[in-house]
Amino acid sequence: MNFASNLEKSMEHLHKQGAFLTCKVNNEVNTMTISWGSIGFVWQKPVFTVLVRKSRHTHELIEKCMEFTVSVPFDDKMKKALAVCGSKSGREIDKIKECNLELKDGKDVSVPVIKGCGVHYECKVIFKQEMCPNLLDEVIDKDCYGSKDYHTMYYGEIVNCYLDEE
Repeated sequence: MNFASNLEKSMEHLHKQGAFLTCKVNNEVNTMTISWGSIGFVWQKPVFTVLVRKSRHTHELIEKCMEFTVSVPFDDKMKKALAVCGSKSGREIDKIKECNLELKDGKDVSVPVIKGCGVHYECKVIFKQEMCPNLLDEVIDKDCYGSKDYHTMYYGEIVNCYLDEE
């Protein structure tokens, strides 16, 4: 499978079932499920943009480490883990242990990837931007931010991208 088809497949799976966004600070590793994100080319760099609500534990961690990985499953075998990681807080449980997820060291960042996923993106934050509600479309604000828990957008330079080597 070539790069373009891997990219297309990973974006399709991100949207349909989600992916794991992982951060690490000291010995604490936390992952959460994301289904929003984009890949593009900004400032002459390949970039993965992720959105993390300020209320999330992952937000605290990414602010400290300024690195993250995105591991995208290509099949349904991690569906239950994605559900848990999208509904439970890392402040309350160890999601890695709870979901029996296996970690694999990142190749170019200090953050691990989730073993058994189809593709991994390793990213270093090069820009972040808190959402400005007054600049947001009113319909999107009403539909997605009823609780006013807005996201911070993290632009991560993709420093490595590879298929899982199971």
